[in-house]
Amino acid sequence: MINLLSRTIMMGTPLLFGAIAEVIAERAGVMVTAIEGIFLMGAWAGFVGGYLSGSLTVGFISAILAGLLVAALYGWICIYLKQHQVVTGVAMNILTVGLSAFLYRVIFGVPITPLTVNPLATIPIPLLSQIPVIGQILFNQNILTYAIYLLAPLSYFMLYKTSVGLTIRSAGENPEAVDVAGINVLTVRFITVLLAGVMGGVAGAFYSIGFLGMFSTNIIGGRGWIAFAICFLGNWNPKGAVIGTLAFGFAEAIAIYMQSIGNNALFPNELFIAIPYIMTIILTVSRKSFSVPAKLGVPYIKEN
Repeated sequence: MINLLSRTIMMGTPLLFGAIAEVIAERAGVMVTAIEGIFLMGAWAGFVGGYLSGSLTVGFISAILAGLLVAALYGWICIYLKQHQVVTGVAMNILTVGLSAFLYRVIFGVPITPLTVNPLATIPIPLLSQIPVIGQILFNQNILTYAIYLLAPLSYFMLYKTSVGLTIRSAGENPEAVDVAGINVLTVRFITVLLAGVMGGVAGAFYSIGFLGMFSTNIIGGRGWIAFAICFLGNWNPKGAVIGTLAFGFAEAIAIYMQSIGNNALFPNELFIAIPYIMTIILTVSRKSFSVPAKLGVPYIKEN
């Protein structure tokens, strides 16, 4: 059980990166429906950078740049060209699947055996990691896990306790008021999308070089959409995102555990793999109400 809970925290790390990024962007009025593609390109760039350089740091920097590039393209199309956010995001998600596979083959050809890197190591925090049970669960994780669980409360503070957060939330609720105050609504929205690109790129790289140590075109497997769903289920609030992430992280940890023990006599492995996605459907359907930002998904057109 301790190992399962520890794995829950770890597997929730990339989902929380994506969910908080989505919360901030959607609070500004933009649904980053390209999040699956951002995750995937982050995973691809992270692995390529890490493998070729021999440095995971270079890998994560590469992932951030790849996430930024995808997010910038998405933001330009949706925010400045006023195109449909869902349609654009779906198109970019499809594009990144083919693009990542093509570029991987261009760089590495068709390897006989899978190429691998050493993933992130766990960093036990002195003294705290020695606490019975709690120490093994919370304080024996990798650096990205520590980072995101520090960023989560900071993101809440930024959104609800600072003028920057007020501007972001106003851009999604009443963009005209932001415009009247002399702040460029499009710039605010574009910056939040770029932030989603940075965090989504890191989230994707977590799977390729932070956890598995390898890359494949199906490595993300819909987890970007799960992070997208967590934003909705968490009611566009970092607190809700943390709770939702722990629930989905636990489901994924169970799936990995059941696959590892090979207990498929009664249930096939595919059923356990599907648990997080089944949860997404059930929880979405069961929610009775959502506090949706008033202008979410609505392009802002300044009146003359």
